[in-house]
Amino acid sequence: MGHLLRGDLAQLTEIEALPLEELPDGSMRLVPADGFTIGLYHCQGELHAVEDRCTHDDGPLCEGEWDCEACEVVCPRHGSRFDLRTGAALSLPAYLPVPTFPVRVREDGMVVIDTRA
Repeated sequence: MGHLLRGDLAQLTEIEALPLEELPDGSMRLVPADGFTIGLYHCQGELHAVEDRCTHDDGPLCEGEWDCEACEVVCPRHGSRFDLRTGAALSLPAYLPVPTFPVRVREDGMVVIDTRA
């Protein structure tokens, strides 16, 4: 998990996260990136990636519970909810969106996260 596609971490633009078969619908994995962590979610047949950092207090976000049907994650510290599709903060105390990243599945079934976003 978290294998590099290109060069060193300073040049990192894409991350090979894991094969899609290892991320069944309704599951989440933490993926290390360049100095931060990404939460990768398989939500009702769609893949979503968000930075593992609550915009309210910079604490870990993806350790919180998440609702696959609503496609939302709840910050474990203060209960802020975020939309996994858009990153939008849906409840206080957070009001800023969490960064999101494009996700694609290559022909070989590998899930790839684009960190340039």
